[in-house]
Amino acid sequence: MDIENAYITLPKGFIANGVHAGLKPNGNPDLAYIGSDRPAQIAGVYTSNLVKGHSLTRSISLIKSHDSMRGILINSGNANACVGADGENDATAMAEKAASLLGVSADEILTASTGVIGSRLPLDKITSAIPGLIGNASSSEECGHLAERAIMTTDTQPKEVAATVSIFGKEITIAAIAKGSGMIHPNLATMISVFTTDANISQAVLQEMISDNVKDTYNRVSVDGDTSVCDMVVIFANGASETPEIKKGSEEYDTFKEAFHALCFDLAKMIASDGEGASKLVEVEVVGAKTPKDAYLCVLSICRSPLCKTAIFGQDANCGRFITALGYSGADIDPDKISMFLSGLPVYEKGVALPFDEDVAKEKLSEHDILIRIELNDGEYNDRMWTCDFTYDYVKINASYRS
Repeated sequence: MDIENAYITLPKGFIANGVHAGLKPNGNPDLAYIGSDRPAQIAGVYTSNLVKGHSLTRSISLIKSHDSMRGILINSGNANACVGADGENDATAMAEKAASLLGVSADEILTASTGVIGSRLPLDKITSAIPGLIGNASSSEECGHLAERAIMTTDTQPKEVAATVSIFGKEITIAAIAKGSGMIHPNLATMISVFTTDANISQAVLQEMISDNVKDTYNRVSVDGDTSVCDMVVIFANGASETPEIKKGSEEYDTFKEAFHALCFDLAKMIASDGEGASKLVEVEVVGAKTPKDAYLCVLSICRSPLCKTAIFGQDANCGRFITALGYSGADIDPDKISMFLSGLPVYEKGVALPFDEDVAKEKLSEHDILIRIELNDGEYNDRMWTCDFTYDYVKINASYRS
């Protein structure tokens, strides 16, 4: 069951907080902590970009060598990337400061950073803010929301979800937050997202589950075709529900995985809808492909096409742009079999553009939620991806990002 008022500390045994450490000039929270009152099993997936931020590489190394963690520090406003050994040392220093206050090892505290690449973290500001961040962390709704606000960069909307499921006769809670608005594209989708759950589940099972669930959720989002260097999705499972362990292949596993997947799905759509400068959420659906790869290449090509995305912004039912994107996608398709619908309006059939009422088309494309359906009529495989339109504001935001 989805929880309407969601925040990251809803599962038992978790605390969080967000404070302003001085990284964002607007005074908004920019440093977050999410932690467990006991060791929590940990799993994660990460950006495929070969260039990775220092906070991220530290966390990847720790997750590979440890099966449990106590928490994560996340700063926004600075990516802590491409600054050499200083970046590695700064990430460790952040964790050491938090760990000393929590009475745990620094190797039990993950780190993540997001923001401008190529500038060193203002470490003194961060370490000065950590005592207040940790000291005032709690399981309260307010602190949960503050943690989400602290990880946001160009996001205009917070992204928080939660759900409860009944497992072994007890209520299990899963909660998650995410940030992501620009530089969003597979693989792995470019954002930071943290899940917490009081379920009792092993690292191995969590790792397989998270790796599988991002494939058709986070990895089916593209805002602008760029994949950043600091991005991760992690899940903490602390077992505070005190249920038996959830084993792969069991009914309990299926119940938990279904709820987890639904939350990934919801967050992925939120990220696409909140794309930088976006005014529309666009879902691209391709059906009837020869192979899964062909279906994926088709949705990917449309979602990363600036011409397709600007057409949606302009409410212009220019089917030629979408057909062209399919043609260069690399997919094995037969152009003479393709049919297309823009929010239910037929605009293309069996390789031929159809006449349609331009006023009706404009009205359909004026809606916030747009569905582009492509029927390849050449096989049994389907795929879908979410994107958004390209607006004037996207250019404005990214032309002046550092200022």
